[in-house]
Amino acid sequence: MKWHRVFASSLIALTVSASAADKRPVDWVKPEIDTHKCRWFFFSSACRPFGMVNLSPDTETKGDWGAGYIYGNDTIRCFSHIHGWQLAGLPVMPTTSEAKFSHDDEVIRAGYHKIVLRPQGIVAELTSTMRVGFHRYTFPDGVKAQVLFDLALPMMDFKILGFESRAVADNTTLEGSFIIGPTSRRPKPLTIYFVAQFDRAFKQVGDGKDGKVLVEFADAKKPVLLKAAISYTGLEGARKNLAAELPHWDFDRVVRESADDWNNWLSRIEVAGGTDAQKTKFYTDLWHALLGRRTVSDMDGRYIDNTGAASVVRQGKLPHHNFDAWWGSHWSLNILWPMAWPEVMDEFCETMVNMYRNGGLIPRGPSGGNYTYVMIGDPAVSFFASAHAAGIRGWDVEAAYAGLRKNAFVGGIRDRAGYEHNSATGGGMKYYEERGYVPEDIPKTKGGHRDGAAMTLEYAYQDWCLAQLALALGKKEDADFFLRRSQNYRKLWDPEVGWMRPRTMDGKWLAKFAPVGAGFAGKGFCEANSAIYTFFVPHDVPGLIGLFGGPEKFNARLNESFEKSEPLRFVVGHGKHAEAWIDYENQPSTGMAHLFNHSGAPWLAQKWIRRVHELTFSDITPMGGYNGDEDQGQMGALSALMAMGLFAEDGAASVNPQYEITAPVFDKVTIHVRPGKTFVITTTNNKPGNVYIQSAKLNGQPWTSYRFPQAAFLTGGTLELDLGPAPNKSWGLEAR
Repeated sequence: MKWHRVFASSLIALTVSASAADKRPVDWVKPEIDTHKCRWFFFSSACRPFGMVNLSPDTETKGDWGAGYIYGNDTIRCFSHIHGWQLAGLPVMPTTSEAKFSHDDEVIRAGYHKIVLRPQGIVAELTSTMRVGFHRYTFPDGVKAQVLFDLALPMMDFKILGFESRAVADNTTLEGSFIIGPTSRRPKPLTIYFVAQFDRAFKQVGDGKDGKVLVEFADAKKPVLLKAAISYTGLEGARKNLAAELPHWDFDRVVRESADDWNNWLSRIEVAGGTDAQKTKFYTDLWHALLGRRTVSDMDGRYIDNTGAASVVRQGKLPHHNFDAWWGSHWSLNILWPMAWPEVMDEFCETMVNMYRNGGLIPRGPSGGNYTYVMIGDPAVSFFASAHAAGIRGWDVEAAYAGLRKNAFVGGIRDRAGYEHNSATGGGMKYYEERGYVPEDIPKTKGGHRDGAAMTLEYAYQDWCLAQLALALGKKEDADFFLRRSQNYRKLWDPEVGWMRPRTMDGKWLAKFAPVGAGFAGKGFCEANSAIYTFFVPHDVPGLIGLFGGPEKFNARLNESFEKSEPLRFVVGHGKHAEAWIDYENQPSTGMAHLFNHSGAPWLAQKWIRRVHELTFSDITPMGGYNGDEDQGQMGALSALMAMGLFAEDGAASVNPQYEITAPVFDKVTIHVRPGKTFVITTTNNKPGNVYIQSAKLNGQPWTSYRFPQAAFLTGGTLELDLGPAPNKSWGLEAR
């Protein structure tokens, strides 16, 4: 199915009003939520959905964690144009040094940022199109009107290996490029090209040999305007991007257009009722889900391919993207995007198929046109399976299947542990194929996240996802094979301790073992422990329940974990994952509360999902809301799904997906599923404390199951929920 971005423009924007009742979805977005310790790619104020340009102030330019815009800092180091997965660059500053600022006179909105630089009093305003950053600098009387391009500034985790620039067009324009060095994740250098055009002629101060290109304006009675376009393919690409996207100098018009653009995207899901704080968090969640995974192709579809020995410019038919891993996205983006933004799934599927054609592997997190081998396994397979199941197929399905099948054997991407660039054995596929599990003590490689138990459990789920795609394509022999292999999770169940437990090369259980605790408790488990990964069987929850000895024992163990974790807000802090019973700041844990739907206790799912949403994700201050590890929209998407009351434990990757139901926080949720199709969820008796579903109707008919078919959702319809303060333990037991 193809539903191109042009459809967004057909959604009619409502008139902005000071009244909360008349606010548009974009007006609820609060970009500064949880910016006190965010990652480099987390915050981009002057940015379009999936924008190539991600323009915003940087208070810290070095590092990945704790870098970019950090709310508690009082110093602006630069305004840079790129905040992507292992990408950064083109820092600009309307003064020759760092400057102080205050939040008191700062304005931050989706697509716009205004800041006053002190002590000079320079007012800097930022907005953008998809590929062009637009600046407006107002200089007070007596302050030199200067703009600095610091092309040699080391940023994020890399050094600048080279740079060049020149003045053209009667000294109104700078053109140039800079080479960002490799990182431990992105192993190759990358050249970024730019064209920076001013609305008046400048005088260049200095020779720029140190990479600091300073320009000065004789006339600054009117604000100085700057348009900066970027490209990864060449100067000609940057020139075309500038000419196509921003041929005029009307700054305020672009601010309005950016807000309208965001509103059109966010309006695909409309909510009514709930508190102002809940609306603020919900639309900020959606904003994050549509923000961080960047477009890197030019307006004409050209993109850079760095999978080979030399960089090659290639032509794409859909926007090409740069993004962090899909690790854990089966419980977030894979569910949310197909609901209302199917064209996004098409674009990312096409990106990955192109990388398979170019470099031989479906990626799990490309950066700079190259593989990063971030995290473990092949999480792309659940993404493709969920897209195909939702009828989103504007990509070469057979080519994708061939790449995914290759990844499922020795030599595929599963065989590379985290950031294993120069070998392909750390993922342990040789052992997985032979034994059905990855031992914990396989020969060492330079890769990270070499966690055999986690790999085994994730491979089993990925095998099931591949089997679902094979079934849909009529490949029965493959489907049978991968379905059998998806049962490999059972090989890690130790009945003596009642947990999933790592195994060693000799087939024995890992000697030092505990489900939770500092130190060895996390051995074998990727950023988690056995207490969390034991429940990582999203494709066969009935089978997992059977290993526990039945629903009663399963529910008792899982409920105990939630009770232990509630005083900690269901998080433990980055780097302490092995110490958590439940950890909703990191991906492996994020499907745990919904398991109660499958174990005969849907009321416990309703209870704990609402509690997690309230304690873990409801903060709308700069000091919380995503717990520091948002990972390019994943936690935003998860939080939004909780607020809507929809989920899919198996990642909606089955041949016939089902959506699971819990209580929304809103009175009404309207999802524009496809052009002309809407699905509406309404609640009665929705007030604080009423988190339990008493009864339900699907399309006007009584509905007693905790789930309903995705097919009923995609064709449009209604779901009516009656809520109450006490569990109705007879509702939701029937699984259709």
